[in-house]
Amino acid sequence: ILFEWKKRHLRSYLLVSLIALWIIPPGICLKNSWWRFIILWMIFSLITGLILKKSFEKPVNRTTPRLVYKWFLFLYKLSYGLGIIGYMIMMGTFVGINLIFNQAPPVWMDVALIFIFYGLYYGVLGRDLSELCTDKIAIHIGYYNIEGIPSKALPKNVCGLCANQLFVSEKEQGVIEDSYKLN
Repeated sequence: ILFEWKKRHLRSYLLVSLIALWIIPPGICLKNSWWRFIILWMIFSLITGLILKKSFEKPVNRTTPRLVYKWFLFLYKLSYGLGIIGYMIMMGTFVGINLIFNQAPPVWMDVALIFIFYGLYYGVLGRDLSELCTDKIAIHIGYYNIEGIPSKALPKNVCGLCANQLFVSEKEQGVIEDSYKLN
C-alpha cells in the first residue's frame, strides 16, 4: 500500500511521512519519560517552526532565504558531526579504547548509538523540512510555477533570492559568503 501511495501521490506521501517522523518519536519518548530527547525536540521544533512560519509568509521577506539556508546548513553540519562522533565512539569501543577509561563496552556503545540516532533523526527531518521551506519560498518569490514557466527572471549578476548584486561567481571562493547556483 505504501509503495502504491508513494507512486501515485508523492506529495501527500512525503507530507504524511514528514509529519509522522516529526510526531511519533516524541510520543514514544513521552510514554517512556526520555526527557533529553523531548527537550531537544522542543527546542528544534520551536526554532524550525519559526523558520517554517517565515518561509510560508507571502510576500517573502528579503532575509528569509538566507535565514532558512543558514539554519538548515547548521542543522546539516550538526547532524553530520553527531553521526561522525557516534561512529568514532563505536569504532573506539570495538578496538578497546573504553578499557583505558575503565568502562564497560555496553556503556560506550549506548553513547555511540545515541549520537548516531540524533544525527540521523535531525538530519533526515532537517532535510525534509528544508525541501518544504525552499519549495514554498521558490513559489512565493515567483521562480517556480506548477505549469513550468516562472514569472520572474533576473540578470546573472543579481541574487535571485535577495536581489542584491553578486560580487563572486559560484565557482569562486567568497570572502564573507559563497555564491551558489540552484537548479
